[in-house]
Amino acid sequence: MDESGFTIPIDIRFADLDAYGHVNNATYLTYLENARVKLFDECYENFLASKLMFLVVRVECDYKKPIEMYDKLYITITTEKLKRSSFIFNYHFHDGNGFTYAHAKTVMACYDPQLKKPVAIPTEMRTFFTAI
Repeated sequence: MDESGFTIPIDIRFADLDAYGHVNNATYLTYLENARVKLFDECYENFLASKLMFLVVRVECDYKKPIEMYDKLYITITTEKLKRSSFIFNYHFHDGNGFTYAHAKTVMACYDPQLKKPVAIPTEMRTFFTAI
């Protein structure tokens, strides 16, 4: 499947499953976090040194099909609605071959912990967000 954005594989652990044998709905949020952290680790090294933070201020998830233990799972992240100090990450949960498990969104805010308030997204980050 040809995906634009940043894609990472997700390992499904036995502990992620619920009594019905599929990934528990709350675990999807952990998967979102894992994908986001990997994106920041691989692409935003300079930003991480800046001491600014990107905080999740809203999350939503639309579950399409259950994810089971031995399913292949990838998450692709793209950016939407880039504003002055906030933006939306879209997440596509898929198998890499065109099958969709879920779609999710997080509204992210650029936050300065010293000022204790949202601040403008740095130009370098804005440029990168536009590209994914």
